[in-house]
Amino acid sequence: MAVRVRATKVPGRRGRFQRTAIILSGALFAATPVQGQQAPTAPLQPNIVILLADDWGFSDVGSFGAEFATPNIDALAAAGMRFSNFHVAGSCSPTGAMLQTGVMNHRNGLGNMPETIPDAHRGKPGYDTVMNHRVVTIAQLLRAAGYRTYLTGKWHLGSDATRLPEARGYDRAFSLADAGADNFEQRPIEGMYDTAAWTENGKPATLPKDYYSSHFVVQRMIDYIDADRNSGKPFLASINFLANHIPVQAPDSDIARYSAMYRDGWTVLRQARAKRAAAMGVMPAGIPLSTMATTRDWHKLNAGERAVASRVMQAYAGMATAMDREVGRLVAHLKASGDYDNTIFIFLSDNGAEPTDPFNSRRNRLFLGLEYDLSTTNIGRRGSFSAIGPGWASAAASPLSGYKFSAAEGGLRVPLIIAWPGNRQIRGGGISDDLAHVTDILPTLTELAGVPVHGGTWQGKTVEPVTGRSLVPVLTGRAGSVHGDTPLGYELSGNAALFRGDYKLVRNLAPTGDGRWRLYDMKRDPGETRDLAAAMPGRFAAMMVDYRAYAKANGVLDMPAGYTADEQINRYAFEQQGKKRLIRLGLWVGGIGLLLSALVWAWRRRRRARRIDQAKTDMVGS
Repeated sequence: MAVRVRATKVPGRRGRFQRTAIILSGALFAATPVQGQQAPTAPLQPNIVILLADDWGFSDVGSFGAEFATPNIDALAAAGMRFSNFHVAGSCSPTGAMLQTGVMNHRNGLGNMPETIPDAHRGKPGYDTVMNHRVVTIAQLLRAAGYRTYLTGKWHLGSDATRLPEARGYDRAFSLADAGADNFEQRPIEGMYDTAAWTENGKPATLPKDYYSSHFVVQRMIDYIDADRNSGKPFLASINFLANHIPVQAPDSDIARYSAMYRDGWTVLRQARAKRAAAMGVMPAGIPLSTMATTRDWHKLNAGERAVASRVMQAYAGMATAMDREVGRLVAHLKASGDYDNTIFIFLSDNGAEPTDPFNSRRNRLFLGLEYDLSTTNIGRRGSFSAIGPGWASAAASPLSGYKFSAAEGGLRVPLIIAWPGNRQIRGGGISDDLAHVTDILPTLTELAGVPVHGGTWQGKTVEPVTGRSLVPVLTGRAGSVHGDTPLGYELSGNAALFRGDYKLVRNLAPTGDGRWRLYDMKRDPGETRDLAAAMPGRFAAMMVDYRAYAKANGVLDMPAGYTADEQINRYAFEQQGKKRLIRLGLWVGGIGLLLSALVWAWRRRRRARRIDQAKTDMVGS
């Protein structure tokens, strides 16, 4: 039975956690070798493995309510603690930058992403669309403390030479600079990017012929860890998966495993997951479920539409299971090498499940139909392009409302697991339902590693101070939420929220909202079904003041009239498609031009030859 961790005393300053850090540092355990093997000398400090999933909803893990298989991630949950009230940003790179730095997204440069920023905001303070140089990454902090630092997989925090991972503290990195790419070949998301911008240690890289994304990023990480093992230094390994980002793709055997599932549709799945999450203790029982206005009625789909939708979700489940298998392979390797017990594992998703339907316009359907095999039988396979859309994304967030991009809980609340198998002070199977935030990860890991966090100065330069709070007191069962009653603000693409204690103030723009501010009790109503703004006007007004203070301090800009992230992405994609069409047109015109030039040259040559022959004939005749 899971141990639920609760406490009411909240430390007011990070300095109060220092005694905990000393205790934990003194309790580090030497790695236990597999019988018959000689383990290397374990470093005093723990190894750290960050497993960052892409676009996994709150209940997309077995130990959070999923019906598909994630046994290896579930094993980490059993060895550590699950956080059921953990929040990130509604999109990937703002979350990634906060994870890397412990600094809120408007302060670290990711006030918005390249794909979703309106033109009016480009270049404004905090809207760099890349991680700025005023922040220090966890890799920089740990490398300065003697760690080996590695990253594989998605980066999406900047692509120039000063912003790739190896320029931000990573000794070795094989990374993708874009939001996503194909999972079977070196191919971009067609219509979004010209190339799949993979690099290794800052240089353009080529993927192997047998490439599959989840397998590759884990294998490359294992190679990095083993290559420097003799250094005796602990390591930071950040594995940033492409699963389950668009395009949804998985090995055939993993898709086949779920071939009999998902025939009853997303509403049935949403209800089933809510029951499982409650039974597991990660959600209260009997909470009301919202109905997303953007979700179609499953029973009104025709047979062909239901077949396509079922197949997409089967591929999504297969993609998750394929990723989990690679997590298990990494864990098995660390057990065999004697590193497992002295390794801290962090598993989280970068945001909620992806609701975008790339086939929602005729233009997109025509373009994608030219680029991919869109047949039903090919969904999820090599050469395919598919996405689960809002119906399944809503189920993936169950029992929460909303999904990726939105500031609803389904967009911001995701699974978090922290495990340190060899440290008995972190109780296995524990669940914390108190507020935690992605900026808390960096100070948590540095405290566990005994590495001091900078206070706004780094190597003689003024930098953004870390704003996250260490979760070590929660991990050791000695405190509740480290945020207490302190306001915690958030904004991205006009969707905004402010958390304070058990309450959440939230605003969502179209298509998931109407721009109105609402107030919810997160303990009693995490599904955001009962707006308390009218019933609690005093709290509503006070939290509005808190949000305005956050927005002013972080330089949050108002969105242009009529803006939606969906439309901005479509505009970005259309511009990229336009560029691609212009390139193709240029190549076509250039090719025609070369052909015409060749024909003219050949015609002139033949004409000249005929004149020469005629001249010779005339000379003979005379």
